[in-house]
Amino acid sequence: MKKTALGCLILSLVVGSVFATGGQQQQPQGGAKKGYTFGYTCMQLSNPFFTILEKSIRQAVEANGDKLITVDPAMDVAKQINQIEDLISQKIDAIFLNPVDWEGIRPALVALQKANIPVINFDAEVKDMDLVTAYAGSDNKNAGYVCGVDLVARFPDGGPIAVLDSPTMNSVRDRIDGFNEAINGKGFTIVYQKDSLGDLPTALRNTEDLLQSHPEVVAIMGGNDPTALGALAACKTANRTDILIYGVDGSPEAKAAIAQGGQFTGSGAQSPIAIGEESVKLAYKVLKKEPYDKRVPVKTFMITKDNVTQYGTTGWQ
Repeated sequence: MKKTALGCLILSLVVGSVFATGGQQQQPQGGAKKGYTFGYTCMQLSNPFFTILEKSIRQAVEANGDKLITVDPAMDVAKQINQIEDLISQKIDAIFLNPVDWEGIRPALVALQKANIPVINFDAEVKDMDLVTAYAGSDNKNAGYVCGVDLVARFPDGGPIAVLDSPTMNSVRDRIDGFNEAINGKGFTIVYQKDSLGDLPTALRNTEDLLQSHPEVVAIMGGNDPTALGALAACKTANRTDILIYGVDGSPEAKAAIAQGGQFTGSGAQSPIAIGEESVKLAYKVLKKEPYDKRVPVKTFMITKDNVTQYGTTGWQ
């Protein structure tokens, strides 16, 4: 009977211990909090680049047992600010942020700072970099620069060209700056430059206008691949397959067009997967109060028909 009573006592102590800790998350070694909730916001999820980037972040976050809340402002900075305010009310621990408008996003950054929420700015810088915790993104200037270098090699005497940019996107601004640096003094004249919002339909309409107003252009530089693909569609419809087209991203759709050996000449490639992975690494270092780099660059490079098979056309590099 004594052994039975002792066994019951031990069992009751074990069960009591389980119930005492069952409703609490255990602290891992080092005292770091477990059960983080992150926010994710980008310019627009209709852009495959940001979809893949979100997937990269989500996989890494959820692999750690944590949560990611994703919102899509669809290129509306006011909506993005409202969505971020809602994320703040949900008590997120940190946010992965890509701004619709690099300057207009400031009210949201101020609100995040007041809430003491770390901001991992990715892909496109905000204007007020002192309001973000860290940044991870491609060398966007180089992505545009390599496109310009390729264009100069193909047109050593220069010529009239068009640029389809997006001034509110700092990433695109950097790309066009790099492109202009490469073609400067090489005989090129930009006869048409218009905000194409970084999306295919707008770029298509702008290119239709371009072909009417400046049919003499020899090349079009797009601020990203959706823009370049819009230009491609308009040129094909107008049977203007003589105009060279450049983009930036290295998206599967762009690589497929490049592989065909047509007028989509090249793309300054980047890796949304790598940007996502680096962003997550930064976030955890910040939250765990570990040393981290304020800026983490991700390399960019040129993809043309000469090397496109190396990267494939069915996925992102």
